Amino acid sequence: MANGRVEILKSMVEQNPADAFGRYGLAMEYVNSGDLEAAVGQFQTLLQHNPNYAAGYFHGGQTLEKLGRVDEAKALYRKGIEVTTATGDGHTRSELEGALSLLG
Repeated sequence: MANGRVEILKSMVEQNPADAFGRYGLAMEYVNSGDLEAAVGQFQTLLQHNPNYAAGYFHGGQTLEKLGRVDEAKALYRKGIEVTTATGDGHTRSELEGALSLLG
């Protein structure tokens, strides 16, 4: 069934590349299936089209951490902190700050 969800989500983003819901869902399906490189690519595209999509910074950073790409994760968390500060999303900002502090 997971493969079916991936195909549906791929179809959604092919029809509308800027669709945040479909793109985020596809990225998370890739994370859940263990295809972390594909997930990172989807998070990057998500944030290019939707730079205020706060969850993309957190989950994108988490995915980069899993890949051992700590410096990239830190940079993504920092960018997410900037964005969530500007948009007033204190909850996600605190999650991003916590994730960043764990990395030192």
